Amino acid sequence: MKFSTIKQSLGAVFTAGLLALSAPQSGLADELSVDYLQGEGDVQGVKLAYRRDSDYLHAYFPQLDLSFEASINVWEYGNPSRYDSNFVLAFSPVFRHTFHENQHGEVYGEFGIGVSLLDDTRFAGKDISTHFQFEDRLGLGYRFGQSRQYAVTLRYFHYSNGGLKSPNPGYDYISLSFSKRL
Repeated sequence: MKFSTIKQSLGAVFTAGLLALSAPQSGLADELSVDYLQGEGDVQGVKLAYRRDSDYLHAYFPQLDLSFEASINVWEYGNPSRYDSNFVLAFSPVFRHTFHENQHGEVYGEFGIGVSLLDDTRFAGKDISTHFQFEDRLGLGYRFGQSRQYAVTLRYFHYSNGGLKSPNPGYDYISLSFSKRL
């Protein structure tokens, strides 16, 4: 696949994401979250995400939600004498399934496969070949509060170029997220 084709595809996906996030949808919740990321070795990061819920699936699957998330990540590696950082923009559709719900809150699982754009292709001693990476996620969370406006989620993230170019070592993160519906 040519780099220009990848670049155009990535541009189209980000444009579609921005349109999905900016479309007016009455009665649906917007959510803001902050994640602490812990990767391999000394890799740490912070992720700030904005999520817009949609009601596309509710008529067919009442326990399944679809959201569109745009995020900014900052990853850091090492110590002050050997410091490395990477800036990441990402967009991902996220599917969330409620497993259990009661008067106090709800337990849910989530998964998604999105796209990301990394500032640097060399980070934390790895050459990942491309600025374009897929962002895969699995998570388990708990939503609570009087109107279920808060959530705490434990997530696993995997970033890789999906074999589009070698080398493709990927990055793995575990994150702890706190979010609030706006």
